[in-house]
Amino acid sequence: MSIEVKNLLKIYGEQKAVNNISFQAGKGEIVGFLGPNGAGKSTTMKIITGYLKQDGGEAYVCGVNVNDNPLIVKKNIGYLPEGNSLYPDMYVKEYLSFIAEIHKVKNKVASIKETIELVGLTPESKKRIGQLSKGYKQRVGLAAALIHDPEVLILDEPTSGLDPNQIIEIRDVIKEQGKNKTVLFSTHILQEVEAMCDRVVIINKGKLVANDTLNNLQTKNKNNHSIIVQFKEPVSKIIIEKISPAEKKEELSESHFRITTTEPELVRKQILEVALQNNLNIVSLQSQNQSLEEIFRSLTQQAETVTGN
Repeated sequence: MSIEVKNLLKIYGEQKAVNNISFQAGKGEIVGFLGPNGAGKSTTMKIITGYLKQDGGEAYVCGVNVNDNPLIVKKNIGYLPEGNSLYPDMYVKEYLSFIAEIHKVKNKVASIKETIELVGLTPESKKRIGQLSKGYKQRVGLAAALIHDPEVLILDEPTSGLDPNQIIEIRDVIKEQGKNKTVLFSTHILQEVEAMCDRVVIINKGKLVANDTLNNLQTKNKNNHSIIVQFKEPVSKIIIEKISPAEKKEELSESHFRITTTEPELVRKQILEVALQNNLNIVSLQSQNQSLEEIFRSLTQQAETVTGN
């Protein structure tokens, strides 16, 4: 495994910022790392990258223990921290040359040119970093993380400050890099996770609450599974009320309804039976899986209930 975390623990005073979490990420995998503000995401990432020492547990990158060989680990990691500290008085190419020298990159000039093109920095590449917009500064940070072609990318809020078009461009860069690297990235834009990730890891108040594919999470958390049905003709609410089991029924129009259920297949069958019994014509019958936003809220709220908060 490119990233392996075992019972990781980090304590600040009486607070467990990271509370015995474990997960893995392999080569060619893009993993979304999610959690509310203060959940412990950035702390975990700093431990994996060797910028912060844990109080318990172990972290491995490409099979190397982070505490035992931090320099080797850092050679294998490209890290974009949340703060993205840069040198505002340096020019873009000058800064990337400085980072490339630290990593002892071969063919430095060619690598800088290729990385600048990769992250879409070409129009601004001759400017000082301090002159750049927040979005382009974020691209400089991403370029610095990629300049040495690492096996593992750790990206903390990589699309922060980008406009919608820039987000799509950086998303494409991350997806391309994820084909032959391991990518662990945190974000509050859950649509980004749905668009890019193979798997999600969710933590809340330092504890792991989910580690699975999005499809599996949607299957396991069906409380808000929606069935949307549209009939050709107006339908009485009395007829719709006969459909069960259903936790919620919404009338979108006199012929269009949304039914929330934990038993979607059974409800679909009920709808077909009701239509047949009442000589109704179904125009469309669609299922909507629970969104990642709904799953996220459900899991983190459940965790708070369990811990008594």
